[in-house]
Amino acid sequence: MTPTRILRITTLLAAGASLVLSVWLYFANGSSVDDKLSGIFVGTWVPSILALGAFLVSARNREG
Repeated sequence: MTPTRILRITTLLAAGASLVLSVWLYFANGSSVDDKLSGIFVGTWVPSILALGAFLVSARNREG
């Protein structure tokens, strides 16, 4: 397994875990406004994780 493939899989797993955590915080954790806001906050991590992964993969592809 190549390092680039490991990086892609790790990025997708981290984004997926963030999405699941976000949905859990929003719906299952409680019904207060703070719980819903926590779910929304964690949900904003998903595109950030994917963007970081895309940046790292493209930088790795340019190196070699």
